[in-house]
Amino acid sequence: MVSPILVPITLFIMMGLTAIGVPLARAFARRVEQGPPWLPPEVLARLERMEQAIDSIAIEVERISEGQRFTTKLLAERAGEPGDAMTPAPERGR
Repeated sequence: MVSPILVPITLFIMMGLTAIGVPLARAFARRVEQGPPWLPPEVLARLERMEQAIDSIAIEVERISEGQRFTTKLLAERAGEPGDAMTPAPERGR
């Protein structure tokens, strides 16, 4: 059995925690959404340059992979041609 006085005490404690906790949670959420205000502008500029460099590296890697796929495709087509040194010669019937 729950004591009849325990229910109102719990209610008032939870109302107080809610009244204090909701504004604290909103303030924390605003701070998180605004981003890191403690970074100096030099660091932000450097991060921007790093982001641009990483994007250009990604583009170059994609170009390299396209070239590799093209080379692989050419080698596969060449290997399928008859008379190629890479494919075995067909056996003659005796």
